Amino acid sequence: MWRDVRNLLCVRLDSLGDVLMSTPAIRAFRETLGCRITLLTSPAGSAVAGLIPEVDDTMVFSAPWMKTASHMADRAVMKQITRRRFDAAVIFTVYSQNPLPAAYFCYLAGIPRRLAHCRENPYHLLTDWIPEPEPGLTRHEVRRQLDLAAAVGCRTGDERLSFRVPDSARRVVDAMKLKRPLVVVHPGASAASRRYPPESFARAIELLSLQMGCEAVFTGDSAEADLVEGVRKRMSVRSHSLAGRLGLPELGALIADADLLVCNNTGPAHIAAAVGTPVVDLYALTNPQHTPWQVMSRVLNHDVPCRNCYKSVCPAGHHECLRGVPPEAVAAAAVELLGAA
Repeated sequence: MWRDVRNLLCVRLDSLGDVLMSTPAIRAFRETLGCRITLLTSPAGSAVAGLIPEVDDTMVFSAPWMKTASHMADRAVMKQITRRRFDAAVIFTVYSQNPLPAAYFCYLAGIPRRLAHCRENPYHLLTDWIPEPEPGLTRHEVRRQLDLAAAVGCRTGDERLSFRVPDSARRVVDAMKLKRPLVVVHPGASAASRRYPPESFARAIELLSLQMGCEAVFTGDSAEADLVEGVRKRMSVRSHSLAGRLGLPELGALIADADLLVCNNTGPAHIAAAVGTPVVDLYALTNPQHTPWQVMSRVLNHDVPCRNCYKSVCPAGHHECLRGVPPEAVAAAAVELLGAA
């Protein structure tokens, strides 16, 4: 019985944002069962695991059945899982993913209870099989995982995303003495299909800066520094770049301190949702289920016949679901949210 579970493995082998969108369900397991929780996740997902209070321990696995796989470490990871003698495993997936490779992995590691959504009959690989209702039913990703937890009686009264900002990171941001209103701009995204054009970003933030008198602060990892500089060079107003200069705790502290975040559909949008910062989300129509959760937001896109393509690269090559959003609309949404906040 699930009420007897005291040592739970939560499997989420995707990116940082996917891990964050699983945190309300993880909280549901922890609050209902009072169990210890270990997160099995990708290298990208592990970056945020230490900032999630509900997670007690983290195991990193570049699973060969995931697109982010970088090496084969199946046997070593399985030995670790076997030694830890988990009572149960819950496998979180987006609806287009097959949970059975992870379920088989947990089965071979001797985990007696295994829970997941699954489209096909899993036979003995899942002890708790929740038939996959999507795409016929479209739920937010957070709701999808909360429903999975509820299927075995686990619920929480707090459905917010979880992200703990360390005090040390807050002090780093406070020492910067950034100008108000503080607008953080994150123009990058891991998938090309989810990036608003740099020239449009530049015009939108320029308009916003002129209207509100703010100096935007740009963020991104070191690989996105050139993208950030390309946006800033197109602007006629002052801005600041912290691209490649912040760790994830400091990025979280910056977003938590900000009056507004402007970004694509990417990890920082979910950090903003977790810490309660309003967000203008340039939201490519690749997947309808990942919009900002329970936070003031404006989700902007241009409707296209090829919506919900679930592709990392625009299959039509036109990126019209984002290119069709005028910079003036982005600036107007930002001004509206700043006024409301």
